[in-house]
Amino acid sequence: MKRTLGREHNVLLATSLLQTRSFTLSMNPDEARLRAEAQFKKEQRAREGEQAMAEYQAQMRATREKTERLRALRLARDAAKQRTASAPRKTAARG
Repeated sequence: MKRTLGREHNVLLATSLLQTRSFTLSMNPDEARLRAEAQFKKEQRAREGEQAMAEYQAQMRATREKTERLRALRLARDAAKQRTASAPRKTAARG
């Protein structure tokens, strides 16, 4: 039974390939050129979309890293201010 399905599948595949090929051959050169240009533009838009997404993700990653760095600096600055404010102050003795 497995071979029968394989043969039927091969026949269907060959038939669809022949139909596609005959369709392609029956197009006039202008139609073929227009289809090729449309396919090229579609692929180009897909590549540009992937590139734009990669740039967007890189920009977002850089923003997150910068925000984390600035937050760490701010927390360190605030902690240093708090330490100096809570340290006992020495006053000069008057005599």
